[in-house]
Amino acid sequence: MVSLCLNSLPLPPSSCPKKLTETSSSFSNGSIGTALKPIVVNGNPPTFVSAPGRRIVAVGDLHGDLDQARYALEMAGVLSSDGQDLWTGEDAVLVQLGDVLDRGDDEIAILSLLRSLDIQAKAKGGAVFQVNGNHETMNVEGDFRYVESGAFDECADFLEYLNDYEYDWDEAFVRWCGVSRIWKDERKMSRNHWGPWNLVKRQKGVIARSVLFRPGGPLACELARHAVALKVNDWIFCHGGLLPHHVAYGIEKMNKEVSQWMRGLIEEDTNRNMPFIATKGYDSVVWNRLYSRDISDLADYQINQARAKAMVVGHTPQFSGANCEYNCSIWRIDVGMSSGVLNSRPEVLEIRDDKARVIRSKRNRFSELQMVDYI
Repeated sequence: MVSLCLNSLPLPPSSCPKKLTETSSSFSNGSIGTALKPIVVNGNPPTFVSAPGRRIVAVGDLHGDLDQARYALEMAGVLSSDGQDLWTGEDAVLVQLGDVLDRGDDEIAILSLLRSLDIQAKAKGGAVFQVNGNHETMNVEGDFRYVESGAFDECADFLEYLNDYEYDWDEAFVRWCGVSRIWKDERKMSRNHWGPWNLVKRQKGVIARSVLFRPGGPLACELARHAVALKVNDWIFCHGGLLPHHVAYGIEKMNKEVSQWMRGLIEEDTNRNMPFIATKGYDSVVWNRLYSRDISDLADYQINQARAKAMVVGHTPQFSGANCEYNCSIWRIDVGMSSGVLNSRPEVLEIRDDKARVIRSKRNRFSELQMVDYI
């Protein structure tokens, strides 16, 4: 029997920890005015995070659907509902589990929104983390099979928009979410029904996407800021799932190699041009579906919970909604909320004091929420 020992994911002493803002809050531990210890991040990209006393919220696959993404974040209590895209989560920690890309039109806008929320969250003592999924690695690889026509258009618009900022990346990227709708509406108004012209526009979109997402490209470097596996307190977050050989290889090492590949820092003449263990193959971190299948398939992959409470994964839509298996040591929270997948009602996972519950809309109106408690 193979044992995935999450106990082997300690905070590495060799890493230089990065402290985020210390805060005073009444939201995390019930003690009004009690100062929380600062969030400490180890690894580049972030791999091990200590966030004492924080409420943790996890959101699954978003696939280019900005409206559903906003609904999910509003339900989670971290995004304002007034359209201003303001962080309302105070000192909470938000983790998005990857697959922002493909199957939808507003991928860059979602990435921009998450970056903006991270900046705002840090000012309140919170943080936003993302992990990359298989659709992020596919696009950096140049695999555009699941890209919608509207997403190609967004890439063309975004590249033109960058010129207005003379490639002041940080400012331009954070602001994109707020202006992307204007660009989208203007594009629709100027749409030309002459076939050859539309073909030229499509080619322009494909070229723009290639420029943005190729290793070393602006959006590839943005994705390189994120891990493929992240540990926050005693919880593991990844897109598909960690297996014993991933842990044995080294989580921080794996995250660093994927980040370097996305940044275009791996020599092309090496045999390790693409980090296979994390990004390619049915048992890689971003492609693994073992934990999203029937519980009987998990028999040979026992999880040692000595120091890790559970693992949270996305990747495979759960038709019955977010759920846990194997004594709630595996959480599956991809509900296919994007209109490009199942268009299902959004659901998020909330973790407080190592106890998790699902927050879902009771109906299609998000003013009524239903809480489902688990251990």
